[in-house]
Amino acid sequence: MLTAYAAPALMAGTAGVVTGQQDLAVAACTSNAGTSALVAFLVGTWLRHGGQPRRWTSTMPRVALTAALAITTAGAAALLGWFTAQWLPAHSPIPATPWLERLRVDLPLSAALATTIVTLRWRSTITA
Repeated sequence: MLTAYAAPALMAGTAGVVTGQQDLAVAACTSNAGTSALVAFLVGTWLRHGGQPRRWTSTMPRVALTAALAITTAGAAALLGWFTAQWLPAHSPIPATPWLERLRVDLPLSAALATTIVTLRWRSTITA
């Protein structure tokens, strides 16, 4: 999980500093890296399934499994991003801010990348 947090934080944070986008530098250490770490933990735990992988996850073609899981997690993260950016300010005292709007892109992108990396790495340990 440390790698799943550190990699996006360093890459996006560096890009934010170099390009002068302070909001990207902040988002790199919060929404991007946090989402990546959480998704890597959840997907990795689900794939391991108590040390006994589900039969369909180990027999399904690697690309198909990776695509299916990445689309699923990105979709769930997109719904969470929409909820946070749209619904929350409309139904709570939290004001709409540019940082909340970033979540619509940050969450699904981070979830898809983390899922892809974890699934491909996990699958390579199963077939080895």
